[in-house]
Order: sequence, then C-alpha cells, then structure tokens
Amino acid sequence: MIAVHFDKPGGPENLYLKEVAKPSPGEGEVLLKVAASALNRADLLQRQGQYAPPPGASNILGLEASGHVAELGAGCQGPWRVGDPAMVLLSGGGQAQYVTVPAELLMPIPAGLTMCQAAAIPEAWLTAFQLLHLVGNVQAGDSVLIHAGASGVGTAAIQLARMAGATPLVTAGSQEKLQIAEKLGAAAGFNYKEEDFSEATLKFTKGAGVNLILDCIGGSYWEKNVNCLALDGHWVLYGLLGGAVISGPLFSKLLFKRGSLITSLLRPRDKKQEPRLSSRMSREERIQFNSDVRGSVDDSTSTRSKSDFVYKKFALQNHS
Repeated sequence: MIAVHFDKPGGPENLYLKEVAKPSPGEGEVLLKVAASALNRADLLQRQGQYAPPPGASNILGLEASGHVAELGAGCQGPWRVGDPAMVLLSGGGQAQYVTVPAELLMPIPAGLTMCQAAAIPEAWLTAFQLLHLVGNVQAGDSVLIHAGASGVGTAAIQLARMAGATPLVTAGSQEKLQIAEKLGAAAGFNYKEEDFSEATLKFTKGAGVNLILDCIGGSYWEKNVNCLALDGHWVLYGLLGGAVISGPLFSKLLFKRGSLITSLLRPRDKKQEPRLSSRMSREERIQFNSDVRGSVDDSTSTRSKSDFVYKKFALQNHS
C-alpha cells in the first residue's frame, strides 16, 4: 500500500509517498480502507522530530481517519461488517491507504457528512470532550476560557461547553477567528494581540474569573491564566505552544486562588480508555453533526447540530 513517509525530521518538503507493507488485522481488530485522514499539530511535531509516537503505535502520520471496513480480524464480535463506513481516532497510521484499529474504537459516520468531514471529527472532538468533562469537570453555569478558540479543539470545545450549559469565552489572534468562534457560540472573544485577555476576562465575569481554562499555550500565558482564574478554578494544560519554561511565582499565585493545574494528552492514553471516551461522548451529548461548515448552536433544541471545519483538501495521489 501507499503511505506518507519521511526519512529525516524537517519540513513538509521531506514528505513523500512510499510503498509499505499492508497491515493485517489482529485479534479484535479491523482493517480500514482509508478514504480521508486529517492533519493535526501532533503530526507536524512528529514530522519535525519533536513528538515521538507512543510505544506500539505506527510511525506513519495520521491520528484520525475515515473510510470503510475492508477486513475483520479474528474475534470481532461487534456490529461492524465489511463495507461499513466508519471514522476513528488513531495513535498513528492514518495517512496511508489502510490502517488497522481495534474494532471498539470505530465510530459510525453521522448522516450527511462526507468522508473528509468525518475524518476531521475524532481527534478534535474527543480531545475537547476529554478536556471539558473527564479532566475539567465542567458544570452547568461555569465560565470556560478556551485559548486558540478557532482551532479544531477550540471550535469543538465552544460547542460542547454550550451543550454542558457553560459559558465559553475564547482567545484568538484575529478578528476573523473571533467571528468564527462567536458564530459557534462563544459569549465573548479577546484578541490576544490587541488586548490583555486576562483583564478582559475579569471584566466580562465582573471580577469573578473563569471556572475552567483550556490552555494549549503554556509558559507565556501562565501569569494571565492565574490572574483570571476563579477561586477553586481548574486550569487544564494540554499544549505548550508558548513554551515550557516559566519565570515567576506560579505556585504561590495558584495556591492563593486554591486553583488546580491539571495536564492532559489524548494520544498516549491507554487503548482501554479510548473506546469508553468515544462511547461516553456520543451517549451523553447526543451529538449530531451537519454538513454546514458555518455552523450554529441552537439553544432551543435538546440535540444540537454541530459543525466541523475542513480548511483544505489534498489528494494523496497528487503529492508524490
């Protein structure tokens, strides 16, 4: 089969298509014929040599994919049959013609979505759900500050926060991105290039601060995060785009707020946790996606329509 490959870390010019062995499904696994795979920041970091795959994961890029079941491994007792369409969260291997995956990780593709749209769902939406519910313990009435509000995780988190009865606030670096976030349900957005998001957050919350922060920035935001965190608030760190080094009295400021700093990554999670995560998200949130990438959040319905964003599409055969 054909897969995206690179021989040494570097830029996208190092990528090429390579003939590799087609995997065979093991016990309880299925072979998925890939129709589309999405590109995530973790893929970029892996290509640059900054993020090694977890033990046992494929070295091929691609953390999510959509396609059709091509073969069932021994012991597959679930509902899946050859030919069924599915989308899946992966620890690697999605940017290839075929990938093997435990059958229990497959998710049905919502009606009305294309394969490209479905491939953009698992990583962002499961990450956002995990951060909000499993780690951040979001509650109805909470205020949530979401950094990188127009990112994949950010756009999913806005909508999931609304579904949980929370009030999402976002940061982004342009007015266009803030408008995207507000269309999806953000109550307010702050351009971190033009204003102090911490002071703006405190003003919006009338000095109370936010109950939960979803932070993919890290080092450069630590002081502002603590400043606008509410008493007994939760600060969930899941990325280090702003660096890993801090300088200053983080612990004393966090202690004064009685705040909790929690870290989380989705990719290294145990395979036993991933099916429970996807099942819980689907069951509790009753998520329905639609093909309108502009999206909306309709508070008048108990089951809300959700949107995914496909920024650009590349045909695998055209990039050799």
